[in-house]
Amino acid sequence: MSSEPVYLDNNATTRVHDEVLEALLPWLKGGYGNPSSAHCMGQPAARAIAKARSQVARLVGARSPREIVFTSGGTESINSAIRSGLRFRPERRRLVTSTVEHSATANPARRLVDKGFDVVFATVDHAGRLDTEAVLAAIDETCAMVTLLWGNNETGAVVPLEDLARIGERAREVGAAFHLDAVQVAGKQPICVQSLPVDMVSISAHKFHGPKGVGAIWVRGGVDYAAHVEGGTQEEGRRGGTLNTPGIVGLGAAAALAADYAADGAAQAATRARRDRLEQGLVAAIPEATVNGAGGPRVANTSNISFPGVRGDALLLLLSELGLCVSTGSACSTGKKAPSHVLLGMGVPADLAGGSIRLSLSRFTTDADIDAALERIPAAVVQLREMAPSTP
Repeated sequence: MSSEPVYLDNNATTRVHDEVLEALLPWLKGGYGNPSSAHCMGQPAARAIAKARSQVARLVGARSPREIVFTSGGTESINSAIRSGLRFRPERRRLVTSTVEHSATANPARRLVDKGFDVVFATVDHAGRLDTEAVLAAIDETCAMVTLLWGNNETGAVVPLEDLARIGERAREVGAAFHLDAVQVAGKQPICVQSLPVDMVSISAHKFHGPKGVGAIWVRGGVDYAAHVEGGTQEEGRRGGTLNTPGIVGLGAAAALAADYAADGAAQAATRARRDRLEQGLVAAIPEATVNGAGGPRVANTSNISFPGVRGDALLLLLSELGLCVSTGSACSTGKKAPSHVLLGMGVPADLAGGSIRLSLSRFTTDADIDAALERIPAAVVQLREMAPSTP
């Protein structure tokens, strides 16, 4: 076994691209001026941030770089969108979302329920496909906001563009805000926010080979948006606090690379082929293994598989000892003992949901990595099944 671990947990985080590291390092060394300062140390930083803003705008297909607001990552962006959507429609008390959201949306939604809001949680089917008709039915004149996960972080299930368009048009008809969590979509498939009837879109750098702790939210020009972090006049008053120049430069560099990768059909096909080979090999090698979400559209890099007769957390730890890094679901839910709410929401029985792992590839995943996974995962499942107590 190679001493270098095989990393198949890229939905949790990705390695920083070498070109991204090269771009941001000078701003951790000599280029330490505050970008809000007018002197000769501050203005180069301001120009670097302006370049990064343009790079992020290109990644998401924004009309103008001024529509990009830098944040600390996906969670802040999502929270900011929800707060803004509700703040500017105080007379409305309905939020529409789904049962399979990331915790950055699910937890604020539950807090709103506690505060007396009418939160509609639309369901998904066994393949993770959103009940679009239920979403549309819930969007009425009482609805302040719709917020949905575009690409699911656990299964890779995506909401098709035509469904997003229908939801967005309905939201516009009644004057509701529409936000998309695109954290797991950005850099994995082309995005053009201008072609969708959506108001806000959230992304995070470390999901597409950028640094951790930095992200952005796209806010359509003319859409009301309130600062979630209040302070100075940075980001045109939309997000207070000294700008994180190294992180933002890294985000910009990663966005430029991600835009090229997302537009490269051959690269996307190669990732999908590796993912499919991994799934087919595991299903063939392990009796009763099931791919969750295989019946619907997914991002090309993500697979979620249930293995009856094993516990996902035990499988994760054993695979880690074997030099293979995977997850049992969202990294933001690590430590939870309950089965994934995403899988339960898809109708996966609790025992199967508890025996599931997520495998997520990146542009750096190789055929050798897939070969290693196809060797180690079946062996680990067999070992755990042999250790399991027999039922009388």
